[in-house]
Amino acid sequence: MSAYKIEAGTAQHIGNRAQQNDRVALYTAAQAPGYVLAVLADGVSGGPIASEQVLLTSKHLFDEFRVGDTPNLQRLEELLRNIAQEAHEVIKMTPIAASSEPHSTLVLLALTPQRQAVWACVGDSRLYRFAGQTCAARSNDAAYVDHLVTDDKLPLEAAKKHRSSKLLSNVLGNHLKPPFVTVGRHEGLQAGDAFLLCSDGLWQYFTDLELAAALARNAPRQASELLINKAIERAAGKGDNCSMAIIKLVAPPKEKPSYTVQRLKRAV
Repeated sequence: MSAYKIEAGTAQHIGNRAQQNDRVALYTAAQAPGYVLAVLADGVSGGPIASEQVLLTSKHLFDEFRVGDTPNLQRLEELLRNIAQEAHEVIKMTPIAASSEPHSTLVLLALTPQRQAVWACVGDSRLYRFAGQTCAARSNDAAYVDHLVTDDKLPLEAAKKHRSSKLLSNVLGNHLKPPFVTVGRHEGLQAGDAFLLCSDGLWQYFTDLELAAALARNAPRQASELLINKAIERAAGKGDNCSMAIIKLVAPPKEKPSYTVQRLKRAV
């Protein structure tokens, strides 16, 4: 019997924006049985052009992925980096819209049958990993800020303001700067673990503890409804597009015991 089964779902709300620029999807691999990929992209400029390209590139490269004779987490990390880089290059080739260049954030999460998880992030959309009602890890800007200071030699205060700078903005499709991809992994997944991929239209309204509790106490559909409704309430009419993918690992149902029925011969 497997250590867990996967319950997963996606959800979106337009918020108080004119259109939905976020995109989110769950994929299985055509040539890698048991592998699952969750994708979330937030089109931060140029409408949904860039975020739609993220989904197209993700599905195309994931369908081409082959496990090989020996599962290898390094190869899986390389796949996620390749998805980010190829999507970035294709988005840059998109004709520039009249208003702005198409840009997108990116969050990828791959799960393997060997109880492993690998993820990659670009921009301010987030990935959370929960163990029960505890937030065990989440993505943030720390690695990118450190990169700007260490590699680009920027003053710390300037690096911290990268979101307001077109030159430094860490997104796919930026003609001025290649994306900085943050990659993480976790092995030994078990029932009770959960993952949340979400855009800033969701995470900015919740603490890590609130998100952990919502996922631990509810199935993905109920958790997403609860979080979206609460985000709308807390946004007070100023909410951004709100999107998420929820992946929960739950204990498989117990097998029913088998009974042997014996016919008793009646003595005459």
